Amino acid sequence: MTTITEEARAYGYADLPRLMGTMTGDEKHGPAATSTLDVLWVLYDRVLRVRPETADDPGRDRFLLSKGHGPMAYYAVLAAKGFLSTDLLPGFGSWDSPLGHHPDRTLVPGAEIGSGSLGHGLPIAVGTALGLRARQRHEPAVWVLVGDAELDEGSNHEAIAYAGPAGLERLHTVVVDNSSASHARPGGIAARFEAAGWSTATVDGRDHDALYDAFTAPHPDRPHLVVARVEPKNS
Repeated sequence: MTTITEEARAYGYADLPRLMGTMTGDEKHGPAATSTLDVLWVLYDRVLRVRPETADDPGRDRFLLSKGHGPMAYYAVLAAKGFLSTDLLPGFGSWDSPLGHHPDRTLVPGAEIGSGSLGHGLPIAVGTALGLRARQRHEPAVWVLVGDAELDEGSNHEAIAYAGPAGLERLHTVVVDNSSASHARPGGIAARFEAAGWSTATVDGRDHDALYDAFTAPHPDRPHLVVARVEPKNS
């Protein structure tokens, strides 16, 4: 699936490194961004039911970037899919650009939340899923992308513990695991979610077919976790 931009050009996965390369400056958090690139592409290209023209549709899927401190890959994917102009990318992080070092939902088309403070995205996603269920909107899926080190934040564990027993079937969490967490977890990341009643899958975070299969696996009456393992953070 592709999206035509304002220049009537179809952008694909192969274009993403070039689009990311147009974003320069300090505080890029390059490893944080590149670790999420494949997950973001598969979600926006093959899974999420949202397009630029449906970004405000109540029936859309919601994607929440909790790992908001490295948004270059997110901006590149949004630009490739037509949510924002590629002309905005070179201004990344400048004082007059809408593309800040942390995404701002009031400035970035398609962004559901402002993020960057670690540990907020998953609790917000739980609240979003609850709100949709309360309004009898059972079709929209809620997706949240979390970094492995974010799981050091206690707010996430309250959300994990609540979502499982609540049976939030439309809630999906992707943890990008680049071995940056400071606290080890016996049994791995998935074991924490499984203990709270979640469905889980752990896959190669660079394998697009494996990611797609994990993202679309059935999980009736339970929230779903996908751990996407990528190369260890080295800078």
